Amino acid sequence: MASVPLRTDTTTDDTLAIGRLGAVLGLRDEPGPVALGPRGPYLVTSVVDTRRVLTDSDAFLFPVDVTRRATTGEHAMITRLRPDQVARGLATFEHELSRAVVAWAADDAADAMRVLREPVARSTTDAVLGPLEPADRDRVADLVLAWIDALAPVIAAARPPRRWSGTRRAERAARVDLERALADLRVDAPTVSAVELAAGVQVPIAAGAWLLVLLAENPAAAAEAARRGLATETAWETLRLRPPTWVTARMTAREVALEHSTVPAHAVVLVSPLLLGRGPDLLPTGSADPSLFDPARWDGADVRPGVWLPFGAGHHACPGRSLGLAQLTALARWGLDRQVVLTQPARIDQTRGIFPSPALLRCGALPSSPEE
Repeated sequence: MASVPLRTDTTTDDTLAIGRLGAVLGLRDEPGPVALGPRGPYLVTSVVDTRRVLTDSDAFLFPVDVTRRATTGEHAMITRLRPDQVARGLATFEHELSRAVVAWAADDAADAMRVLREPVARSTTDAVLGPLEPADRDRVADLVLAWIDALAPVIAAARPPRRWSGTRRAERAARVDLERALADLRVDAPTVSAVELAAGVQVPIAAGAWLLVLLAENPAAAAEAARRGLATETAWETLRLRPPTWVTARMTAREVALEHSTVPAHAVVLVSPLLLGRGPDLLPTGSADPSLFDPARWDGADVRPGVWLPFGAGHHACPGRSLGLAQLTALARWGLDRQVVLTQPARIDQTRGIFPSPALLRCGALPSSPEE
């Protein structure tokens, strides 16, 4: 059967040349902005231009919201999570993860995208809204997951579904249910929105699944990271090679001069942390090939993980950065203490962000060393 362009056969590096990923990554060495078509969109290829696009909110506006509806270009600045919120969310994540890995504990295969749903949804809900009664937290977390599921066909469609289509009605109903639950809890809607919760759930689920898949695909690098205790470094390396939000868009409010050329008004401009993260100039001197999974490259006092901007930048940078990184590091610590094995090749699904589909894994005890 022929490959579907947006669902590659495996997650090996050569398959990144397929579909939208290939169109973007093939321009890594080109001075940007690069027009991907006669009238755009325009892809920026440098850190300088990427920072400008992400931080200059007067010149670069949001063209659509998460439901693929046009916006006015105005997005509220979301408050970054406080340390106490991050700590509460992390405690919930570690507790819920221990409950969710029952299948793996029994040495059965399970899909990481499903295993991580409840731990991430409940911990993010607890961090953003809590402290809540467990029943209230779980009800909101389930509604967030239901809206994410209803959004999936909207985001994946080749064209935005029509206003009264069944897909739109299902998405709207799921969103309304979530918003009503937030109102019932007397949550301040401008501060805590359905969009904020959904983004804080779906992206960490995909990132966590990628982390486990990369450990399974790279056992030697995983063993070295485990030996040296490089959980945080494993999280950063995952975000470099497989950032779930691998490309994001803005629209120019006027003609804008960037590093090497000018972009016209009302043009879509793309930025890609995946593209930046594969540039050798942003990696530690002397580290492994950019295409390789190597957490050890970030083990040192002089390294700069995150310089490729996986969490964005400026006023609209990800407000859940600290929680997301804490969740991913906790999962890395858990995964490095186990033997993670793929039971069938994973694929890169590009239909909404990038995520592994399937991510069928066994996560068992590490084999005993000869000395034991």
